Amino acid sequence: MLLLVVEDDDRVAGALAGSLRRHGFDVVRARTGTLALDMLNSAQPDLVLLDLGLPDRDGFDICTRIRLISTVPIIMVTARAEQADRLRGLYTGADDYVVKPFDVLELIARIHVVTRRSHQRGDASGSRPEPGPGGPRPAWARAWPPPAPVPTRPGQHGPGTLGSDGDQVLSVGRISIDLRAREVTVAGRETALTRKEFNLLAQLAGAPGVVFRREQIFAEVWGYSSEGASHTLEVHIASLRAKLGLPGVIETVRGIGYRLSTKAVG
Repeated sequence: MLLLVVEDDDRVAGALAGSLRRHGFDVVRARTGTLALDMLNSAQPDLVLLDLGLPDRDGFDICTRIRLISTVPIIMVTARAEQADRLRGLYTGADDYVVKPFDVLELIARIHVVTRRSHQRGDASGSRPEPGPGGPRPAWARAWPPPAPVPTRPGQHGPGTLGSDGDQVLSVGRISIDLRAREVTVAGRETALTRKEFNLLAQLAGAPGVVFRREQIFAEVWGYSSEGASHTLEVHIASLRAKLGLPGVIETVRGIGYRLSTKAVG
């Protein structure tokens, strides 16, 4: 698998590229956004690891430009940890968002998840969708900025399917989440959730198949560190699983966190 690392810091890029190569990846690097766009055509990478703080162009702009010409998976790798940046990155078209500093093994796991999900989308339709003028406008292209009001700590909603009228309804298989009305239905059946359960589900459903770290879930849903509070998350996960009534819908990834199973909600 060929990865394009878009990173202007030589030290960071060198360390990341070395780690990725030791785990079997081929890596090419671009120091600027302009060079990244050129290498997208010349190198044809399987996935892009995109920094936001580039010297010539903002990473959000580069992501938008990539999405106009390619469906290549994009993971934003950046020091920007604000929720607004996370949401903007996903709405702009990124498949995942990783905050520095990060664990290399977790990043590798996310690379595999994102590429697997991308291939599954291509297999389901027979071919990868063609973006750009004349084709259907993807959900992420019409979703930023999100229509007001934005729910408090709704989680990440970029890769999910938004309603065509921008009504903030997130649909994943048999699960439908109305972000504005804060209502959830499963196979047409209304399901009552607590505030925390709703926010937790919205976060997981915003990026189906992607593993969310425990600390990431706590930061988004609870607004504080997960240290010493793992039992609280486990209780909420157990309750959410029971209310949704879909076996295997929320998968535990041992030692990392949780993800919404794309098979269980199909």
